[in-house]
Amino acid sequence: MKQRIITAIIALAVFVPIVIIGGLPFTIIMYALATIGVIELLKMKHMKAISFPSIISLLLTWVFLLPNNKDIAFQLLSEHKIEVALMAVLMLLTYTVVIKNAFTFDDVGFVLLTSMYVGLGFHYFIQVRSEHGLAYLFFAFLIIWATDSGAYFIGRAMGKRKLWPEISPNKTIEGFFGGVACAIVVATVFKLFSEIDQSTIQLLIIGVVISLFGQMGDLVQSAFKRHYGVKDSGKILPGHGGVLDRFDSLLFIMPILAFLLLL
Repeated sequence: MKQRIITAIIALAVFVPIVIIGGLPFTIIMYALATIGVIELLKMKHMKAISFPSIISLLLTWVFLLPNNKDIAFQLLSEHKIEVALMAVLMLLTYTVVIKNAFTFDDVGFVLLTSMYVGLGFHYFIQVRSEHGLAYLFFAFLIIWATDSGAYFIGRAMGKRKLWPEISPNKTIEGFFGGVACAIVVATVFKLFSEIDQSTIQLLIIGVVISLFGQMGDLVQSAFKRHYGVKDSGKILPGHGGVLDRFDSLLFIMPILAFLLLL
């Protein structure tokens, strides 16, 4: 527990100021986190970080991360992400032939999905921060932290019925709804003390949706680890595991938040 607390304090001391600053420093840290996240997933599949498929996966991830901003460098790549992804598909499929199916069609799917899941997830961190502002990013963080805390403490105090024992044996139905309830409280308080554009009802709906999908993101990460037989996605954060262990819920909800803010 002591190690977890020390790591959390150091990580927050580094991460929060960069989130507040935004701009290029925030984009750089998103690229760094996404790169580590992709490598973590590839290692779960026992793919070497330095290999043709891994390099293609990382390059595609970096393209997905590019902000939707006409003033940035690499504007052409940013505007043609689908075409770049298709080129990656063709290159990976060609690779399956070159090495005589030692790298298979299924492996191609894994590499592409890894890039999309991690790259687009972190891309929407950048988009929400730049297009909607700091308040919405902190709102998302607070909702996820409230959900996680509520699910943990209420689950421990009241939890009797298992939510999904095959995937995450410690999670309970009571904890699941406790997390949503805490998210509703936090969304209500956040509205009282912020100048966010959405009405209270709109913000509560967004908060509930984020809470629900955030918990699903956590379960998906648990499913990854159980399928590949690993305890943590990585070891970069002592006491917390890897980048994907800490950002699993946020990777799920950031695209959803960006979509909801467009409605």
